[in-house]
Amino acid sequence: MDKHHVERFLEFLTIGVLMGVIEDLIAVKLATGETIDLRMIGVVLLVAIPFAAFSELIVDHDDFRFPEKIANRISSD
Repeated sequence: MDKHHVERFLEFLTIGVLMGVIEDLIAVKLATGETIDLRMIGVVLLVAIPFAAFSELIVDHDDFRFPEKIANRISSD
């Protein structure tokens, strides 16, 4: 992996973690009504990091062609 790919991965990972934390905090607040404190932010952060990393490593990878295969099947029908 060259420097450009590492920078791109870290950039999107950071954005993914940030967006994941925000959406998870909103969901927890709406679903439970609990107050948002540092402990909750820590737990949500621990949950968001693996999902953001998975998204960047697998789904956003250049070789991930699954959506293209589905689109090709739909358009060929």
